[in-house]
Amino acid sequence: MANTSSRTLRLLSLLQTHRYWPGAELAERLEVSPRTVRRDVDRLRELGYPVQAHRGIDGGYQLAAGAVLPPLVLDDDEAVALAIGLRMAAQGTVAGIEESSLRALTKVVQVMPPRLRRRAEVLLAATVPAPWGPGPRADAAVLTAVAQACRDEERLRFSYTAHKGERSDRYVEPHRLVSLGRRWYLVAYDVNRHDWRSFRLDRLNGPVGTGERFRPRELPAEDAAAFVRRSLGSFASASHSVEVVVRAPAAAVRGAVGSWATVTEIDETSCRLLMSSDSLDWPAMALGTLRADFEVVRPPELVDHLRDWAARFTRSTTA
Repeated sequence: MANTSSRTLRLLSLLQTHRYWPGAELAERLEVSPRTVRRDVDRLRELGYPVQAHRGIDGGYQLAAGAVLPPLVLDDDEAVALAIGLRMAAQGTVAGIEESSLRALTKVVQVMPPRLRRRAEVLLAATVPAPWGPGPRADAAVLTAVAQACRDEERLRFSYTAHKGERSDRYVEPHRLVSLGRRWYLVAYDVNRHDWRSFRLDRLNGPVGTGERFRPRELPAEDAAAFVRRSLGSFASASHSVEVVVRAPAAAVRGAVGSWATVTEIDETSCRLLMSSDSLDWPAMALGTLRADFEVVRPPELVDHLRDWAARFTRSTTA
């Protein structure tokens, strides 16, 4: 019975991660027969989970939206990541979710087992949120609608305002969302223009799913973040191109700065960091969090910016 209960919870966890699961793939993941999967699905339905079945050669299952939010099944790492993510969302670049993020964080930490709560609290205590301050922020409803279209591989329509103020209607196949610097971007294939594009979410309005599914195309870049960085290269005059040699292993620096910079190894103890930003505040803050020595290659304005920060910090500690 314990094995059956554990398998049913794992089935629920899988159903919560994807919109649709082919029956054969579920059976393979759970290492059981398709008949056992059907019985476990029936158990979930008895518990109130609205699991829909699709029959036929390509038949499978999906968890439909219910009248109330069902309990989520999270593993240890997912639960801790959720707590940290909610903390960051409370001070992030998405408008309108600060208060709800704090409420959700309180609920998640409250129901965590003691061992996970201690992990989350240690990470939260060691993490200092840095509010981005004034600037463009993505609307939570727009972000959610676009994310769902990416997940469901559903074509999307929206209006878009370009950097020079031109407005246009777009019809796209959404690929991925990218959080880069202080902004969110959608990487998508523009059906009418027959080419890949990146769109800033704060300039995107009225996203509407068309109900049309599409087969994902091959992205002409290493990943979505690399595509956005390459797309932003044409606006170099409006941003700072930063190059820094950091006296720390590339893996450690890459883990600290995430997708907001490109890090290449020089040797085992040093690496080269490349970053584009519309403000020198973000590179200065990112370099400060590395806890490593570094040398600014370019731009010279960053050196002056760091000297200004250093003088201000020195005055504040000697006053």
